[in-house]
Amino acid sequence: MSVRMLSASLLAATLALTSSASALPTPWAIPPAADTTWTPELAMAYKSVGSVAISADGSLVAYTVRHAEMDGKTSKYVSQVWVAKADGSSNRQYTYGEEGASSPAFSPDGTRLAFLARRGDGAKTQVWVLPLSGGEAWSTTGAPEGVGSFAWSPDGQRIAYTSQDTATTDEKRRKEEKRDEFFVDSLYHYSHLYVVTVGESEDHHPTRLTSGHFQVRDFDWSPDGRSIVFSHQPDPRINTGQMQADISVVPSTGGDVRALVTRPGVDGSPRFSPDGRTVAFTSNGGRPEPVHLDDVWVVPAAGGAAKKLAETPDRAAGMIGWSPDGSAIWVAETVHTQGGIIVVPADGSPTKTMVPDAGTLGGVAMASKAARMAFTWQDPDTPADVYVSPTSAIERKQISDANADVPRPAMGRTELVSWKSGAYTIEGLLTYPVGYRAGDKVPLVLNVHGGPAGVFTQSFTGGGSIYMIQVFAQHGYAVLRPNPRGSLGYGKEFRYANVDDWGGGDFRDLMTGVDKTLAMGVTVPDSLVEMGWSYGGYMTSWIVTHTNRFKAASMGAGLPDLVPMSMTTDIQDYLVAHMGGKEPWEDFKDYHAHSAMYSITNAKTPLQILHGEEDFRVPTEQGFEFYRALKRLGVPTQMVVFPRTPHGPREPKLLMDVTPHILDWFDQWLGRK
Repeated sequence: MSVRMLSASLLAATLALTSSASALPTPWAIPPAADTTWTPELAMAYKSVGSVAISADGSLVAYTVRHAEMDGKTSKYVSQVWVAKADGSSNRQYTYGEEGASSPAFSPDGTRLAFLARRGDGAKTQVWVLPLSGGEAWSTTGAPEGVGSFAWSPDGQRIAYTSQDTATTDEKRRKEEKRDEFFVDSLYHYSHLYVVTVGESEDHHPTRLTSGHFQVRDFDWSPDGRSIVFSHQPDPRINTGQMQADISVVPSTGGDVRALVTRPGVDGSPRFSPDGRTVAFTSNGGRPEPVHLDDVWVVPAAGGAAKKLAETPDRAAGMIGWSPDGSAIWVAETVHTQGGIIVVPADGSPTKTMVPDAGTLGGVAMASKAARMAFTWQDPDTPADVYVSPTSAIERKQISDANADVPRPAMGRTELVSWKSGAYTIEGLLTYPVGYRAGDKVPLVLNVHGGPAGVFTQSFTGGGSIYMIQVFAQHGYAVLRPNPRGSLGYGKEFRYANVDDWGGGDFRDLMTGVDKTLAMGVTVPDSLVEMGWSYGGYMTSWIVTHTNRFKAASMGAGLPDLVPMSMTTDIQDYLVAHMGGKEPWEDFKDYHAHSAMYSITNAKTPLQILHGEEDFRVPTEQGFEFYRALKRLGVPTQMVVFPRTPHGPREPKLLMDVTPHILDWFDQWLGRK
């Protein structure tokens, strides 16, 4: 369905964004014979689709396609913007360039497309505007520190955007003189709101709307264009953003900021109703809930008491926006193993849940003047693409085919399984080896997700990721991906069920899941291995110190020692909340009881440790601590450190190396090499 040729005028417009046609980036080349088996190289050839936008009348859909570039010294991802007609008659790539483009947004009249891009050596990310009828794109912002996010005004004459404050003259001088030491938690460069008129030139004369010691998060224009509602937090730290955010309103031409919602906890994602009288937002409800809790609330735009609407099934609402008639607020939410849409009536009546018949959807965009929406959809056998549907029910009319040129060998089948664990029914996704036949006994990988408020959904299993499921399946492994208590998608009670119980009920949920696969006859007790990243890495450390049933394990960015972890992570309040709100010094015994480090003398399982060198979420010292201890105890172990890597590999070459490292380790200890 993809149209790979552009009209002459459009090609001229898009090529104007880069220095020469020869500079156009090319995706990662698929290795020879990769069409017959699943390999890491083939997985990395799959492109990902996202950032969906739909025009006001619902006739056009914009989206991004991201590919990996790994030639020579290059190892990066590049996204480009495509535009398709909702009737499926056209689908064209609209941006080119070495650094790509992101965040497409149609002007209200549908004649122009804005997006974020960097153009030129050393350039910052700016908002670019491209006429859809043809012509050259131009940068409508000139933010010295680049643009974070943006939105068109209702009349299409202006664009509001966020940008970070620049360093002061003194800060620049001190850095040049190598005298740039700093006091922790004292020097911040805040993101603030600006508005600029959209002309057909690069004469940038923005109006600054906010300033001061707070960080603007997200924002929305009023329907009449006179004001902007925005959420903000006291400082830019990620931990602060999980604990405190308020909502205010500012005139779009500049003026005094007016507080709208001010209370403890996080109030965010504000959206004006179509008539401008009401603001909908997501909220913790007046107190911090770092474990994860977001309900839908409304407040009069002129000010007044906020009102909570009906609770969504998971109470983890992600704002999409108002329905065009203003009768409801639409939010995205995980529903068990599917991504779905929850319709929250503005009058407080019960919610309505919409999920596809199979698979999972995401990136929902609603047309503001038509009963049409666009979204991505995928399932375990099908990579994500863009679909359109009426808003009355989820239908799937495909309008993109981003991976039409990528081979898809025979896949290992994935099925949904469930089992009882105490008072809970636990669900998981079981992927069989490629060519599996009923009755075959095969090695089983237990794969634990991060979070703990993460979730495994019915998403594509063939693409490039930390754990390349089809590569394991090609290699003869079955993979079980459970959603134990603490996961998203199963309601607040389930998500909070492992608070102050890490290594307790969640551990039993995982072990009973392994028992389920044994009872199904898929595997045998001497063919079990395990892997997990982040909280999944925590569970890995717990597993190897509390059972010897696994022949080998791989711990990615794990946290085996919760006392130093709580003092060094950049999300310290998230961890403390999961420990029941107790600080370590208030109950060292409890922290020790939930830390694998204090049971390490029980460890016998060969353990591989994978960690990013620049991880602030789970500091690399956590991995080294466990590695050194296991070495001194004589437990077989190896540690792989990924350079330039935060909490997970961002460079595609490094990402492509993870699964082979794990397979080598598992094969070694299962005697398969």
